[in-house]
Amino acid sequence: MLCVLLVRFSSIGDILLTTPLVRALARRHPEARLVYVTKRALAPLVADNPHLSAVVALEPGEPLRHFARRLRALAPTHGLDLHGSLRSLALRALVPCRWSGYRKRKLARTLLIATKLDCYGRPVPVAERYFEAARRLDARPDGGPPEFGLSRGAAARVAEWLAERGLDGAAIAALAPGAAHATKRWPVAHWAALAGLLRAAGYAPVIVGGPEDRGLAQQLAGSAAASAAGELSLQETGALLARARVVVSGDTGVMHMATAVGTPVVALFGPTVAQFGFFPYRARAQVLERALDCRPCSTTGTAACPLGHHRCLADIAPAEVAAAVERLVA
Repeated sequence: MLCVLLVRFSSIGDILLTTPLVRALARRHPEARLVYVTKRALAPLVADNPHLSAVVALEPGEPLRHFARRLRALAPTHGLDLHGSLRSLALRALVPCRWSGYRKRKLARTLLIATKLDCYGRPVPVAERYFEAARRLDARPDGGPPEFGLSRGAAARVAEWLAERGLDGAAIAALAPGAAHATKRWPVAHWAALAGLLRAAGYAPVIVGGPEDRGLAQQLAGSAAASAAGELSLQETGALLARARVVVSGDTGVMHMATAVGTPVVALFGPTVAQFGFFPYRARAQVLERALDCRPCSTTGTAACPLGHHRCLADIAPAEVAAAVERLVA
């Protein structure tokens, strides 16, 4: 019997972009045991995925050799390294089975950033690059989006959260102003102006994000109807996004969470570009970006614009985003 380990330890978007592969494997090998391997904090992203047999989570502080022992006990036949990190490479040595991985195309990425020379050829979304690891298993993309399975408990908690704020019947526009690095963040003043435009159009703007985004949410307190930043779990945030009419986000995990629950997304891209493979995948989405000679300037964003102007995002006007929202949900 096939037992396949799918290994991806982080982060939110990357994990969700592996789910088309999970779905394709389940359909191609319905008898197989598919086991997802990730960190405890991110396990909720796949805990309710209907195509998985189990999720095995690396606990905080757990020695890798102990974790590998738990994986060996599953008697895996195949291991798909969908991360390519030092940790996943160590697992390949510690857990005997037929391992395979995928190409990250680091050289092409480095050349594009440093010289603006595009050696990618035909851009391939990351969700499809992961399929390189499953060639032996004859899995192919089915053209569908990522999947974020949600528990009934998460949906019930969000329904209660919205009712407490008088938003249970509102047309929610979820706004995700946060990002791990500053150059991926649209200016706060733009978010405030957008919230005002969306309110005028009949939406209830709700801020979403993690605990690290509470400061941004406080700056937007007078513009938004409510903030869920740092208040909801990963699953609950997914359930809130599923209730929203539209999501506006930068190139972040929230964008992929929205596509994975089927909510239309307006995505704002600045320092990163389509060639990297992280545009919204197989979803109702509009990407807003600026064709600047300085793009891309980094893989994941940086603390400050290398040229000091941050035009890649600052030049995207709130009115343009509001218009994209109306086109998308019309």
